[in-house]
Amino acid sequence: MRELEARYGHALAVVGVHSGKYIAERDTSRIRDASIRLDAIHPTINDRQFRVWRAYAVRAWPTLVAIDPTGRVIGMQAGEFTAEGLVPFIDRTLAEARSAGTLEESAVHAEADAPTIATGELAYPGKVALHGRRLAIADSAHHRVLVGTLDDRGTRLRIDHAIGDAAGYRDGDAPRFRNPQGLAFHDDVLYVADAGNHAVRELSLSTGHARTIAGTGVQLRTQRDLAAGALSSPWDLCRVGDTLRVAMAGIHRLWTIDLGAGTATPSSGTGAEELHDAPHAQAALAQPMGICRIGDALAFADAESSAIRVADLDPSGGVRTLVGTGLFDFGDVDGVGDVARLQHAQGVAADTDGRLLVCDSYNDSLRWLDPATRAVTTWVRGLHEPGGLALDARSVYVADTNAHRIAVVDRADGSVQPLMIEV
Repeated sequence: MRELEARYGHALAVVGVHSGKYIAERDTSRIRDASIRLDAIHPTINDRQFRVWRAYAVRAWPTLVAIDPTGRVIGMQAGEFTAEGLVPFIDRTLAEARSAGTLEESAVHAEADAPTIATGELAYPGKVALHGRRLAIADSAHHRVLVGTLDDRGTRLRIDHAIGDAAGYRDGDAPRFRNPQGLAFHDDVLYVADAGNHAVRELSLSTGHARTIAGTGVQLRTQRDLAAGALSSPWDLCRVGDTLRVAMAGIHRLWTIDLGAGTATPSSGTGAEELHDAPHAQAALAQPMGICRIGDALAFADAESSAIRVADLDPSGGVRTLVGTGLFDFGDVDGVGDVARLQHAQGVAADTDGRLLVCDSYNDSLRWLDPATRAVTTWVRGLHEPGGLALDARSVYVADTNAHRIAVVDRADGSVQPLMIEV
């Protein structure tokens, strides 16, 4: 829709209608923050009781409803679509309206809301990565990556590198990112899941030089895009040997980037949005948004199924679910196996004892998951839609997205304080 808004200006009015699947998504403040975070420039309705949904007989997310200047519904389209695919229809509709004299092309002003919590040094940080005393932050809504050194107490970060000064897609010595998310260190290299540019970037911390190692800057939608090497919303990264494993949220798959060969290929999932355990090529995933290594496998947060799942590193293996039972099964329940419920988990990290710590994002909490027993236990509450985390022996560093901070959680007592950042 952003492409169409830019193309047609005031001739096209866009109104978003948010009919939330999750309980948390029906909260106006969360919708407001999501709209600001995603840089939406049109007004949005909170259709929390699905009244608009029912009035227009909608059956699926997303659905586009076209209304002409006289108020008549002249078309509906469910599912994903490209801007170019809609251009002939919009051109024809505008021509007819101009000919009939019904089109009003003057600007309609809608005052933008402020964030629920004011932004500061950070704006909607999505992910963090830790390597010794070095911490990297995806400062997502500022479209930049921060890398710094923690003090001896681990509660203050001195910024050594601030990379990216505006939204854009540019390699070289003055790189630009768009909504960066997942980060992964390897020696003096930082890998960045540049989600808004649908690319994975390699950033040299010694020189500040960036290069694209996968993706084209255009979202994967067609076979032509696939042949050109396009990706779709890479959201998190994990380095395994000479490969980089990618949680490809936009097309419900895990991908593998062979860093030596320079190739990027799907490794788990068919592309169907579903929770289905099976060998890699037959499994179905649902918007994976967090990934980490655990033994001989990858653990990933399958956000749309509110699940934590495991994918074997062995290509002959497959995908299995630790917690989560389906696309519409979610909640806030501790317990074992299928009893436990999460709500749109977006981050996961492995501890040295084999447990997983989960960002249960829509429950504003951190929860421990034991893969051996499938037991889930809530540890920390009161966060603000946490999206990513990193652990060391003393602390957990959490990208507390809607609070615009990195929260430092003391592992000894679970107390929470904001990370102090010195630019």
